[in-house]
Amino acid sequence: MVYTLIALAALGVGCTAYFGLTFTPAEAIMAALSFSAVAVVLLERALRQRAENRLEEAIENLSRLLATDAQAGATLGQRINALTDINAASRLEGVEGDISVLGTVIRQVAEAVAEIEERTAPTQRQRTLSSPAIVTPPSPEPEPVIALDALRQAIADNRLIYHVQPVVTLPQRRANGYDLVPRLMLEDGDLAERAEFMPRRGGEDVLRHIEDIGLLEAITIARRARAAGQSGSLFIPLSRATLGDAAAAEQLLASLEANRAIASSFMFIVAESEWRALTTGERAIADALLKKGVGFSLAGTRSLRLDVAELAGQGVRSLRIDAARFIEQPDSFTDFHASDIANYVKRFGVGLLATGVSNEHQILELLDFGIALVQGPHIAAPGPARADMMIERPAAPTLRRAEL
Repeated sequence: MVYTLIALAALGVGCTAYFGLTFTPAEAIMAALSFSAVAVVLLERALRQRAENRLEEAIENLSRLLATDAQAGATLGQRINALTDINAASRLEGVEGDISVLGTVIRQVAEAVAEIEERTAPTQRQRTLSSPAIVTPPSPEPEPVIALDALRQAIADNRLIYHVQPVVTLPQRRANGYDLVPRLMLEDGDLAERAEFMPRRGGEDVLRHIEDIGLLEAITIARRARAAGQSGSLFIPLSRATLGDAAAAEQLLASLEANRAIASSFMFIVAESEWRALTTGERAIADALLKKGVGFSLAGTRSLRLDVAELAGQGVRSLRIDAARFIEQPDSFTDFHASDIANYVKRFGVGLLATGVSNEHQILELLDFGIALVQGPHIAAPGPARADMMIERPAAPTLRRAEL
């Protein structure tokens, strides 16, 4: 476009020279060409100067970038030199020495505290002996009032039933799971509680049969609850009588394998004393049950001074403690503060379950202690499950396995 304008301007100069200045045609053409040449030279000079200015600016920007990179490289080199000059080995030796000194100091403090406790122990013992307070020992479990033969006959007559008792989560009191509670229907229609008929000494075959019926009840309830779109854990009683018998343990594993889809909703309740007394073979059966997806809940826990991490690795999901005893004597359970122990065991995926809650005051106390799982007569007493969840009992006990 610029060159077009130059050509038009040269044509105008030639016309002006020919018509206005009376130049000859040759002179007018020469004047137009001279004007065009001068205009083109001036334009090329302006363009070259502009290009040179841009090149100079680009060179200056590149110089600044190179200077910045050089400065960053110098700073990086200084940091590398500083890191190279650091003697990490000597510093680690110093830290190890400080840790060793600290360990020595802690050991000396522990020895001093132990010495002080030994000195004060006789005085405390004298105070305890002279104190009129009477410490009540834990009451032993009562002996069953129903004879073993009568229990066998009642089971043969299909008078053993399982009720459910909810385990709720505080403070909403929403059902977290259900305990399967065995009860015995007497001839007069009354119901005998577990403590009144469950064998204490001997009768392992009866105990295994009762636990077998409980597993069948749990499988039936879990299947129908799953079909109804409901969820929740079922706590099933289990003892060494079943874990220690090869045939019963094999049948238990087979039943869980056949119902692996619902096995994760099962929690086996094992007495804490029996759990600690498990033999190597019984422990292997418990590990096999864990691989099927079930968990364990330790009942009757007398102390929380346990290796909780080890219990969690063995599949223990909850520790059952007596609510009244924990509230009145928390120091008999643990050396932790009562409000810290629940959070401590929760770190390992284990929950504290307070049983035997009998009044609202205990619930408030347990909330202050951070215990969220509770069960007891104040929450709900054991009762029958819904009719559509119950197992249809056959006429003969020998047919129970066929339902699996």
